[in-house]
Amino acid sequence: MDIGQRIKQLRVQNGLTLEELASRTELTKGFLSQLERNLTSPSIQTLEDITEALGVTMAKFFIEETEEKIVFTMDDAFVDEQDDKTIHWIVPNAQKNVMEPVLLELKPHASSKEIAPHDGEEMGYVLSGRVYLCCGKKKKGFLVKKGETFYIQGNKTHHLENRSDKVAKILWVSTPPIF
Repeated sequence: MDIGQRIKQLRVQNGLTLEELASRTELTKGFLSQLERNLTSPSIQTLEDITEALGVTMAKFFIEETEEKIVFTMDDAFVDEQDDKTIHWIVPNAQKNVMEPVLLELKPHASSKEIAPHDGEEMGYVLSGRVYLCCGKKKKGFLVKKGETFYIQGNKTHHLENRSDKVAKILWVSTPPIF
């Protein structure tokens, strides 16, 4: 960990100058400048004084904040190829999130897995082909064509069926994650 950089980061976040931090910690401005440039190292007691002045605990000081990734490419996706379908998890580790998007490719005359009733909602957008959304006891299903969307509550058993001779691609988003 770059201790000097972390001190500077927290100082700037708090809107403090080196002089103001020096005053709060009873350290010299020159010493703090050397710390921030990693020209010297603080004792544990000095670091505790600095973190207190910066409004964080020692534990929080050492937690490295990583920027959460917000843009994903197909290289980030995990692909599960099965006999009759391919599932692309297009947001890695989405199961830790509130919603989970997947890209589902259903081969001709194939079905998705049957989703058991759950507390949550789902929406799908058909990118190519057409599918039937089969919910509960309705065996016929609802036809959903390319460019159309479905939105359902998860309180009934449901699945998708591709009854055509062409591959169907669906962007399917569920909350909570169920795939």
